[in-house]
Amino acid sequence: MANHKSALKRIRSNEAKRARNKYQHKTTRNAIKSFRELSVKKDAEEQLAKITSMVDKLAKKNIIHTNKASNLKSKLTKHVASLA
Repeated sequence: MANHKSALKRIRSNEAKRARNKYQHKTTRNAIKSFRELSVKKDAEEQLAKITSMVDKLAKKNIIHTNKASNLKSKLTKHVASLA
């Protein structure tokens, strides 16, 4: 167990940040899952901008790796292009 006040505070703040990161990551994953079920191109194009923004924010905060963000955005863009 931590012996210093600052270490106890760090434990508390780390837990809060972990919970926030987990929530944002899970929300983005759910949005991507629902996005992949879309079959109308116009709706998918609108959602793509929102999801791309979400993924970029995760990468910026180092919740996911930058390359993973790029790969996700590429796959989602290809999905939109394949819709009729």
